[in-house]
Parts: sequence; structure tokens; C-alpha cells
Amino acid sequence: MFDWNTWKDYKGSGQKPSDFDSWWDQNLAEMDALALDYQLTAVDIPSNVANFYQLYFTGVQGAKVHCQLITPKKLDKSHKGMLLFHGYHTNSGDFQDKIAWAAEGFVVLAIDARGQGGLSENLTQTSGGTMRGLIIRGIEEGRDNLYFRNVFLDTAQAAKILKSFDYVDENKIYAQGGSQGGALTLACAGLVPDIHRVFVSYPFLTDYRKAYELYPQTSAYEEIAYWFQFRDPLHKREDEIFNTLEYIDIQHFAPRIKAQVFWAIGLRDTICPPITQFASYNNILAKKEIVALAEYGHEYLPRIYDEYRSFFFD
Repeated sequence: MFDWNTWKDYKGSGQKPSDFDSWWDQNLAEMDALALDYQLTAVDIPSNVANFYQLYFTGVQGAKVHCQLITPKKLDKSHKGMLLFHGYHTNSGDFQDKIAWAAEGFVVLAIDARGQGGLSENLTQTSGGTMRGLIIRGIEEGRDNLYFRNVFLDTAQAAKILKSFDYVDENKIYAQGGSQGGALTLACAGLVPDIHRVFVSYPFLTDYRKAYELYPQTSAYEEIAYWFQFRDPLHKREDEIFNTLEYIDIQHFAPRIKAQVFWAIGLRDTICPPITQFASYNNILAKKEIVALAEYGHEYLPRIYDEYRSFFFD
């Protein structure tokens, strides 16, 4: 049985580094020092309501990062902006997936995470293990070489670009995603506190210690278990590894979030265990709401978007 009452009070097993915020502020300064520069190429897709573009920007460490940009045909007012983040290993999807948002007046920017299923580069160099996933990529060199350090900064840079468009209302930026996309949404909101609202489903990358304690080899956190199994079977570096992961643990970004948060969760999720999600949700100090579907896991959660669509139309 799921102990809902315990989860409602659970604040996570993480040990937030004393320099977490200052370290991320230094990283943001590195990102902010980059030129606000990007390349746009129109994409010819028939539509009565939207225009489509490939957008590339250069992120930290020189990686070329790809996004899809979708705008309403008529840009005659200050539009709301929408950042979209995708799930682990995949990509930003088809352009037509975003047409409904453009029809409602949103300017949409959907980013491809580095080196996953889309067109963004991953230039992370590591001499350590890379088996089975990206949480561990660069971890053996320490926090400054973590793959997700760079991807989290890409989300902030994408937000900066979206806010820079003269047809976008920089005070009405929304962000959404599920699983890895949910984690990137929350990281972005923690790094860019003036984001207006965020909508997430069963976010990943939270409470690594608890995820490892549960059933890591059958969840999305399997790569941590594989790293220990093959790189450190005696766990001599266990403290070092988990202390490094704290810097990319969403539960520690949660108190930085100022945006209003809507969170959807399936209580039978074995991919991103619910208790790990509550580690982040319960640390959010901003206005928030969580809706749980008792019979669902890490899958399509029906009725959520219909029931809570007003969240996007304040």
C-alpha cells in the first residue's frame, strides 16, 4: 500500500550542499556572459495559425543546442511564452504537436536536451563510466563536469532567449514537461525565478539517495546502480558520488522556485517512485497543487489537461 500521509510530510533524503545556491549562481553568471545570440531557419509546414522555425544557440562549453520555435501567424501583441521539455532519451517531437498552443496565442520554444534523441550536441568529456545513462556522465570528475549541470543551464538560456523576443511578454512565461521534462521544468524555474507558472508530470532527477535505496535497477535510476556494480563494487566512493549528485538534485532547486506549480503524479509509478517526487514537491515554497491518480504509474495520465487547462489561461 502507498503511504500517502507519510509522503505529504517527506522532505527528502538529500543533503543539500552548503554552497549549492552560490555554486549555481556562479554557473548562471557563466551562462549570462554568453552572447544572446541564436540562428533561426524557417521550416515549411502548412498551417493556418502557426509559423515554424529551427533555432540554434551556443550553450556553455560551446555546445550547439537545438530548439523548435513555433509562433502564431499574427504577432500583433505581447504573447505568452511556453517552454517545453521532453522525456529522457527522446527529443522535442514533431512541430505539429505544438500548433494548439500557437493557436491559443503562445510562442512555444521546445528544446532538445544535449546528446539525446534530438539535434543538440553533447560535448561533455569524461574519462569515467558512461554506461546506461546521463546522470553519471562526468560524475567521476566532479560537479563541474556533470552532464546535467550543462543541460540545466541550457534551460535557463532557452528561457532567456524566449523572453528576449519583442513579441513575448517576459512576465508570462510558462514551462512544462513530464519525467525528465518535468525535472528540467523545475530546474529551469529554480534558475529563472521570474517564470510565471510550471506544469509537471512525475518528474525525474529527484532524491537520488532514496531512489537508489528503493529499486534502482528497475527504475529510471538504474544507471547509478550499474555505476556502482561495475565501477565501484566495494562502494569506496559512495559518499563522494552521492555528494556530487546533490548538485543536480531537483529537491534542492525546489525552494528557489517562485512560479506557481501544478504537479500530476501516478501513485503506482515504479520508474520515478512517488516518494522521490514528494521530496521535491514538499520543498516548494511557492503556490502549488498536486493531483494524484491512484491507479496510474509512469504513463499517460488521463483527464488532467482537460480538468486543469485553466492553469494556462490566468
